[in-house]
Amino acid sequence: MNITLFSSKSYDKEFFDKVNVDGGYNYNISYLEQRLELSTASLLADGTDVVCIFVNDDASRPVLTALKAKGVKIVALRCAGFNNVDLEAAKELGFQVVRVPAYSPETVAEHAAALLFTLNRNTHKAYNRIKENNFNLENLTGICLYGKTAGVIGTGKIGLAMIRILVGLGMKVVCYDPYHTQAAVDAGAQYVELDDLYKVSDVISVHCPLFKENTHFLNKEAFAKMKDGVILINSSRGGLLNTEDALDALASGKLRGLGLDVYERESALFFKDLSTQVIEDTVYARLVNNPRVLLTGHQAFLTEEALTSISNTTLSNIKEVVETGKATNTVLN
Repeated sequence: MNITLFSSKSYDKEFFDKVNVDGGYNYNISYLEQRLELSTASLLADGTDVVCIFVNDDASRPVLTALKAKGVKIVALRCAGFNNVDLEAAKELGFQVVRVPAYSPETVAEHAAALLFTLNRNTHKAYNRIKENNFNLENLTGICLYGKTAGVIGTGKIGLAMIRILVGLGMKVVCYDPYHTQAAVDAGAQYVELDDLYKVSDVISVHCPLFKENTHFLNKEAFAKMKDGVILINSSRGGLLNTEDALDALASGKLRGLGLDVYERESALFFKDLSTQVIEDTVYARLVNNPRVLLTGHQAFLTEEALTSISNTTLSNIKEVVETGKATNTVLN
């Protein structure tokens, strides 16, 4: 079995190689740093059976057609989301498409909480000041989260992990999801309608997949329904948030702070070292230069536990498809 990982980094190689040996898979794995797109599909060696992709790889119809011509049979996502895959084209072309639906959900929730803590208490600003021997506390004031109301949008495994963290802080937690789970209620959250969540929440954390139907659902209309001074955290998908509307909400004071691990135009930026280049993205520039924005580069998944889980599930998915013709974690077969 010949597998090629696109958008691979040193940590991908470290953990996939280890799991490949320790799990007894012994597949032939090649690693390409390049993002999968039409121009890089040609880099695949003939005889590649599986292409393994990540969140910003392009699996559109033209790219899938090019992969088919190379003999690829399986598209294995090493992430939960699959909005970057043209599923209709994949079905027509006969691909098996598998994903990793859950990998240490606490890992992602903990990063969302880290964004919240850092943004609220300005520890990133304080750290930089102290390095310059500036012990001034002006403009570092936060709020006490204990007793405040947190809204969690999306109550899957990551949302549930976030609910547990927020309840542990002594916050009242309300949540919204089209599909209710008893686990969220048992963890201490109360389901409400989305508009009601906007009305009462001091903090809102988003944990849902991206579909056409919910693209930019966090927009000026949604912000208008929120309390003044809310802190918004998004560690899910950048396309859920209308970034320009969020910047306007920051300017008006509707948002107290914006913590992001994702950005709707991140595919041109994230997972690369662009420190010597001029980034010609004016919206991104407005984000990083706003003192009430905290942005990380899609690293919420980046723990040893999550990387091990991702590698295990991905290789297990491939083995299951090869041996049985289908997989438990299929998106399409």
